[in-house]
Amino acid sequence: MKNAQLADLLRPDSFDGIVGQEHLFGEKGVIRRMVSAGRITNMIFFGPPGTGKTTAAGIIAKQSGMTFRRLNATSASLADVKEVIRETDNVFGSGGILLYLDEIQYFNRKQQQSLLEYMEDGRVTLIASTTENPHFFVYNAILSRSSLFEFHAVMPEALLPVLRRALDYLNRECGQEKTASDELLRYVGTCARGDVRHAVVLFENAYHAADGEIERAHVDSFDTSISNFNDDTHYDLLSCLQKSIRGSDPDAAVFYLAKLLSLGELLSVCRRLQVIASEDVGPAYPMAAVLTRACCESAKELGMPEAQIPLSNAVIQLATAPKSNSAEASIQAAMAAVKAGKGIEIPLHLQSPLFKGYRYPHDYPNHYVRQQYLPSDLLGETFYRPGPNKTEQAAADYWSKIKG
Repeated sequence: MKNAQLADLLRPDSFDGIVGQEHLFGEKGVIRRMVSAGRITNMIFFGPPGTGKTTAAGIIAKQSGMTFRRLNATSASLADVKEVIRETDNVFGSGGILLYLDEIQYFNRKQQQSLLEYMEDGRVTLIASTTENPHFFVYNAILSRSSLFEFHAVMPEALLPVLRRALDYLNRECGQEKTASDELLRYVGTCARGDVRHAVVLFENAYHAADGEIERAHVDSFDTSISNFNDDTHYDLLSCLQKSIRGSDPDAAVFYLAKLLSLGELLSVCRRLQVIASEDVGPAYPMAAVLTRACCESAKELGMPEAQIPLSNAVIQLATAPKSNSAEASIQAAMAAVKAGKGIEIPLHLQSPLFKGYRYPHDYPNHYVRQQYLPSDLLGETFYRPGPNKTEQAAADYWSKIKG
């Protein structure tokens, strides 16, 4: 028996079997009440992995009598979507197609737009899922036609019935009578950090490692770090990545990149790398921002596992590039002045061509002429201080010479 199969074998076929989502599927759960009333609408499920999004979509399709089709946006193409839509013209789609689109954030705008026509005329009911904030990654026209439902990480106590079912199933299949305490099952749930699928996989591994009573040592013998982690771990690892790049350690930086990607954090890595390019490298190597952007866009287009290659390229370039925080420091200094209420009256000659006195720099030698730009109460303030690197110092020397 393969580890990946048990979670599917135990997948519930009714809302009663979904754990940890009482607000959606309990007796008064909003989705349960909608489906019972025959109200099947386009939906966006968002939340951590392994919390029942795919299971819920299958149950909704079953109870509604609709044909269930599933695509994963990390590997599906526009042709796959069109193939599903073609089914609406034959007998298999006569009751309507419920398309479950997993990881919708990996579909680009054009791919998402291709669904709109069929959502509007009712031929396709879309249930899409994402582990990201849908307001950032789902096209607005899709959002406006859908209801959003948040799935929560499943608490260890709520996982007890699932793991008990797993134990009973394994004992039947293997002809064994192994046992596990509630305390042990709670520990498995804690290690899984809210991910039902990972909890089942981890428990199955521990089951086969044990002779009779399944104990904590059997669980600890497997790597419990690759799981649905909490926000603290998420930000801790991103912080480790940034600090390693800032510290010019490409080995550590690549390690934390690998750790984050193994946890499915492709999009958050892309966002953080683009910040690093300007915050920690900045004017010391101006092309860093361009290169990083290109690598991140390439990674999102490729998807995993190929995405790890351009991201590794970006991480190595950033870690080995000269460093400067002058971009970040200068905007922070300027923001502090704004918050202090300074610079209210800007120079009149900058405000509009109607005001006289502005001198056009391109009309002067070296495209420079001395005139006031800062508000009068900020004259003499310095927000940008060139970093001690070749690029910024060269620019500073040039302008020092031009400005005399």
